[in-house]
Amino acid sequence: MATLDSIDRKLLAELQAEGRVTNVDLAKRVGLTAPPCLRRVRGLELAGVIRGYHADLDASKLGFAITVFAMVSLKSQAEEDLRAFEDHIRLLPEVRECHMLNGEIDFILKIVSHDLQSFQEFLTSKLTPAPNVASVKTSLTIRTAKNEPGVPFD
Repeated sequence: MATLDSIDRKLLAELQAEGRVTNVDLAKRVGLTAPPCLRRVRGLELAGVIRGYHADLDASKLGFAITVFAMVSLKSQAEEDLRAFEDHIRLLPEVRECHMLNGEIDFILKIVSHDLQSFQEFLTSKLTPAPNVASVKTSLTIRTAKNEPGVPFD
């Protein structure tokens, strides 16, 4: 874990909330001048604390009306088989998140799709027949009450 002082934490909280803030505005918000603010941000990027910047897109406005969570169980949990499954999943753009779990289910996937028919096609042609897949259980998202990226800051 990176050692962060209170200014680093303020920088991260501000950037997490508004990634497009200018360096000058960011510096004002955290009580620095622009040059040391930029140095700190670059340091956090180089240390891998800040992995990147992105836009928060509305999937439904882009035609992805369906979000599904899929719980995948594999036939084998040997490291080579786990890596092969993860490699396969990385090639599927519909899969937006993939988390390996502890317990009965091996992986949980967050999948977006245009509609139920296209999800069904994805499920039957790309996910279920993937090597080493024993079973897939899916749950369609009805609504999202909270979607906060990142981590909490005090």
